[in-house]
Amino acid sequence: MGSFQIDGGCRLHGEIQPQGAKNEALQVICATLLTPEEVILKNVPEIVDVHNLISVISELGVRVQKLDAGKYSFTAEQINIDYLLSEEYKSKSARLRGSVMIIGPLLARFGKGFIPKPGGDKIGRRRLDTHLNGLINLGARFTYEHKNEYYSIEAKNLKGTSMLLEEASVTGTANILMAAVLAKGTTTIYNAACEPYIQQLCKMLNRMGANIQGIGSNLLTIKGVKLLSGCKHSILPDMIEVGSFIGLAAMTESEITIKKVSFENLGIIPRSFEKLGIKFEKHKDDIYIPAQKSYEIETFIDGSIMTIDDAPWPGLTPDLLSVLLVVATQAKGSVLIHQKMFESRLFFVDKLIDMGAQIILCDPHRATVIGLNKQVKLRPTVMTSPDIRAGVALLIAALSAEGTSTIHNIDQIDRGYQDIDGRLKALGAKITRID
Repeated sequence: MGSFQIDGGCRLHGEIQPQGAKNEALQVICATLLTPEEVILKNVPEIVDVHNLISVISELGVRVQKLDAGKYSFTAEQINIDYLLSEEYKSKSARLRGSVMIIGPLLARFGKGFIPKPGGDKIGRRRLDTHLNGLINLGARFTYEHKNEYYSIEAKNLKGTSMLLEEASVTGTANILMAAVLAKGTTTIYNAACEPYIQQLCKMLNRMGANIQGIGSNLLTIKGVKLLSGCKHSILPDMIEVGSFIGLAAMTESEITIKKVSFENLGIIPRSFEKLGIKFEKHKDDIYIPAQKSYEIETFIDGSIMTIDDAPWPGLTPDLLSVLLVVATQAKGSVLIHQKMFESRLFFVDKLIDMGAQIILCDPHRATVIGLNKQVKLRPTVMTSPDIRAGVALLIAALSAEGTSTIHNIDQIDRGYQDIDGRLKALGAKITRID
């Protein structure tokens, strides 16, 4: 497992461009299975999770060509479904939760598929109920083999239907959507996830010949078609990276410009950092963050302590709460961070407490942060990254701490962030990768 050695306390300066969105990339790569024709994807992030998914679908029989940096061609003309029963597939998919989204396309096109128990971050319970129930509503039949932890799924003829999702699951919505586009008849999905990456998936599918209405809302109407064709699609910038860079600039008192952020697709993210007192300027489609010696957390109108919590889109994405929490440790004032969606994501705060942060972990979902107002800098330490988002939050903390810190298990960070050390070193950060 690799490690980062960070000499913190340096002010950074310059421009940085966010990578393509990880979560969108995983969805649209799975969607290439829906057609035998060529699909070209641009702005694909070169990260571990994406490379693992490309490896999985390549073994399935998809012909994959890298045309340029971040540009790939996918042709799913010949597919070997039996690969899903192999130990190799089970091993690979156990490291990547996004692999579950290949089931919707395979079911729609070939009428069967298999799902091993999915992997990914250890951030709490992430059940497959929304996926499975949605596909069952379309006519699929599931059996579960406890010994090998395998779901087997079959459907000779998927039929459109109306369904109300129990939760607005992003991957669940994507999976059901990709199955419904080739189902016979009309499907309506109520309480569908509607974040920009789902909107992007819908637009891509429509360019392939699908008929999806209600894009951007939580009520999607899909009229099934017989065939889909190839297309070209460009992936959005990663909103989580944009937020991470805003937080990094504030913590390190740095002047940074984040280029080509697709501001209209950031939703409530910029406002969430403003609540912590962070100033920024929108220059066309760039975000400029000036160097700030201090920033003060807002209160509610009645003077009570600010609460920042996650919610399905257009609420705040849970993927940024770890970064917001770290940034709050050096703010003036206090804030309650409420992580509603995953019950283990705040457990990394013990590492921040070791660095001198004043945090009260109320329960698995809530943490109160008492800002140090940069009067007391975080101390360097040795720590281990527990998941992708906490890993980057700890990296930001280490870059702000005066002295040398070490972060182990950076494989987790590499799963979601492309060449993060190289890009930050271009801004003046002192990071050494140790393999």
